[in-house]
Amino acid sequence: MRAPLPTPLVTVEVADTLRRGVPAVLVAFPGDPVRLGPGAEDVTDLGDVSGKAGATSRQGRTWVVGVGDGGPGDWRKAGASLVRALHADAEKAGGTTFDVRLPADVTAEAVAAFTLGAAVGGYRFKVTSEPPPPRVKSLRLVTGGAGLVDAVRRATTLAAATSFGRDLANTPSNVKDPSWLASAAVRAARAAPGLDVAVRDEKWLAEHGFGGVLAVGGGSSRPPRFIELTWPGTGEGQSHLVLVGKGITFDTGGISIKPAEGMHLMRTDMSGGAAVIAALVAIARQSLPVRVTGLVPAAENHVSGSAYRPGDVITQYGGTTTEVTNTDAEGRLVLADALAYAVATLRPDVLVDVATLTGAMKVSLGLRTGGLFATDDDLAARVAEAGARVGESWWRMPLLADLAEDVRSDIADLRQCPPGPGGITAALFLKEFTGGVPWAHLDIAGPARADKVYDEVVPGATGFAARTLVELAETYSRPDTIG
Repeated sequence: MRAPLPTPLVTVEVADTLRRGVPAVLVAFPGDPVRLGPGAEDVTDLGDVSGKAGATSRQGRTWVVGVGDGGPGDWRKAGASLVRALHADAEKAGGTTFDVRLPADVTAEAVAAFTLGAAVGGYRFKVTSEPPPPRVKSLRLVTGGAGLVDAVRRATTLAAATSFGRDLANTPSNVKDPSWLASAAVRAARAAPGLDVAVRDEKWLAEHGFGGVLAVGGGSSRPPRFIELTWPGTGEGQSHLVLVGKGITFDTGGISIKPAEGMHLMRTDMSGGAAVIAALVAIARQSLPVRVTGLVPAAENHVSGSAYRPGDVITQYGGTTTEVTNTDAEGRLVLADALAYAVATLRPDVLVDVATLTGAMKVSLGLRTGGLFATDDDLAARVAEAGARVGESWWRMPLLADLAEDVRSDIADLRQCPPGPGGITAALFLKEFTGGVPWAHLDIAGPARADKVYDEVVPGATGFAARTLVELAETYSRPDTIG
């Protein structure tokens, strides 16, 4: 079986000269054939060139891709669509490397967006014994513009984070258990000097009172793990950002079992944890001057005689008790342990969790926008703006005070699943474990998975949130930026 990790991506580099005999790609803007860019004068017939973002056409060995109005989203879509077209036509495309002739006035922002789209737009994960099909391997961006190398390098790092997040989430769960996920984090950290990983087993979890993780993982023969990644930063006076990602490597729903339809997608229920692992690797590779810790409570939510039950009362890390009302709401239980651990032992300046947490968020926001809850307006703005810069959309949701009392239980401190709007009450439950630290909760139940191609996204796990987390960390890379 073949499913190499990490999945190879198209490489992108900057050049200032064209190569003889190498197939060319031209950039088109709608309604303005004159703006085909350098090299257009060499082409006599390009067929129907619309210039619409992502529209591709080919005449001989020359390709044209439309960039629409030229916004970052258009350039990202163009890069992704181009690579998919080249992959699909790889046997006839004329080679495995192409020179993309960009306008002389192209901006670094546009080049970064195009690079990101090109790198991840042709992503393909498949477990197979067959040899891989022909694929385009590299693009050279040819332009007279200056200062683009750094933009390409950074976009490539973000693309690698997205792709690695997809790899982890797409890996089938007969392979991917909590131990496998922990080992994958350790292997990835070896390629990021300075990034440390500690993996704790079920005995350590029991000794330290991680009742939520142990309850959720108790029904599986493959025990839970707690993954802690530490990037110490590169200077003094750094902010400390703690990222927590849900790492449920498969979710049957437990005794509150899910319907069979769609259950196969639950291999991606650790997409939040995947985003955190991928983000920490990217942060370390960029040597960002900010201290970042990533926590991934990893467990498999299974059905057996040792599975936890509705009606159980469990003791979370730190002593808070929780009444279980639905074993398919397991994500908040493992996150609660990790959040409480972060507050008690790591002293974070900022706390962010990310999880495929509630189906309610898919109903509220659809499949392309993440839900953003926050106790701090500055943090909420940073997350939303970071996402916008890297092509991930977030919408802030309310933490309604009038629902806070519903989280209280008659037989324990807290109730796991209060009635009411599910995404909001889940966030209010998590808020109880944040200790007053500025906190954001990112619910990615919708955009973490895709069933069709759009923009730079392909079917399967999307890697959503990894880029936002890296960009968010960068906003804290200067001293005294809290608040």
